[in-house]
Amino acid sequence: QVQLRESGPGLVKPSQTLSLTCTVSGVSITTDYYYWSWIRRPPGKGLEWMGAIDYRGNTYYSPSLKSRTSLSRDTSKNQFTLQLNSVTPEDTAKYYCASGGDATDFGSWGQGTQVTVSS
Repeated sequence: QVQLRESGPGLVKPSQTLSLTCTVSGVSITTDYYYWSWIRRPPGKGLEWMGAIDYRGNTYYSPSLKSRTSLSRDTSKNQFTLQLNSVTPEDTAKYYCASGGDATDFGSWGQGTQVTVSS
């Protein structure tokens, strides 16, 4: 059973870089055909897929966020990481990591972590 847990700062100042880590247990992030995604939900809005990294380390990004987003992984720790640059208050959201069989399949979810962008 795949378990995911997000971690990172709850408060980030505008123009800074947000960095979140997802720690995975129950399966290796290099297991064939797994995709590992970041998704967020701003207050009062719907879910927004941000990007994914697959079992080979290939990355996929939302076109609207691609210029500010970077995904990476640490296979020794079984973790994958989101970096979002130049944040603004509009990036305030609950951020989730998820896994599935492709970049937009989310069979397993973490509990989410609230991030607020404010000075």
